[in-house]
Amino acid sequence: MNILKVNNIDLAYDSFGNENDEAIVLIAGLGTQMIRWSDSFCRILAARGFRVIRFDNRDVGYSTHFSHYPTLDFNALATALMSGQRPDIPYTLDDMSKDAIGLLDALSIDRAHFVGRSMGGMIAQIAASEYPERVLSLTSIMSSTGNPALPQTSPEVMAMMTKPAPNPFEDEAGFLSHSVSFAKRIAGTGYPFEEDAYRALILEEVQRAYDPGSVGRQIAAMAVAGDRRPRLATIKVPVLIIHGVDDPLIVPACGEDTASAIPGAELMLVDGMGHDLPHQLYKEIADGIERTARHN
Repeated sequence: MNILKVNNIDLAYDSFGNENDEAIVLIAGLGTQMIRWSDSFCRILAARGFRVIRFDNRDVGYSTHFSHYPTLDFNALATALMSGQRPDIPYTLDDMSKDAIGLLDALSIDRAHFVGRSMGGMIAQIAASEYPERVLSLTSIMSSTGNPALPQTSPEVMAMMTKPAPNPFEDEAGFLSHSVSFAKRIAGTGYPFEEDAYRALILEEVQRAYDPGSVGRQIAAMAVAGDRRPRLATIKVPVLIIHGVDDPLIVPACGEDTASAIPGAELMLVDGMGHDLPHQLYKEIADGIERTARHN
């Protein structure tokens, strides 16, 4: 793992494959760290002739955290948004998109293929629309457009996501139970939920960095991002939209809306996939990413 100064913050990253190959940048989702893009998935892509770069978004992992900001008041945030005001938040998805572009600058990479999951898909979408000269292709996985007319996450799932977790250093069993129950709830029905592997992953994330406030700050960045469809309509590179048919967190209609907003985008709906990337789907998803990248 390496750390670079990017956009006036520290960004932690690592890479797989030959540095002379075309780069794929993997962008993680809400509150999760770069290790959610597993080593094995990164190696699958690298074996196909790409340099695969994953990084910790700002506010997670070994990248700079914004914990000096006061705890966000979600009611105040919602009230401000509903009244048309711009709430004061630490950063935006556009800032996070600039981080990804800045990482390319720091690594002296002119252009790369962008792949994002969930919130990372939104960041990748912004990069493709705002920095067309830097993005070779876009793969947006289990993400959305910000279209306010789309079906929302059910209150039950949203309550599970926003309920505070026990402190893992004081109640590891309670923390694991909380995290596993939510992960199980948003996983698809087509593949077994591998609880032991998931427990090991989230404990590894805790050991890398524990900052319970970062999720709220990233949710705030998503909340003010607005409707991206006008921006998406300007994207001209090859685009693949991947979405799980069983996704209860960002429902499939959101993936369909993303594909319809981008001219020429391919939509890949995956049976049995929820809001996760089971290892049984790695090859199929890597196939899609590679096919999209080779369209250039």
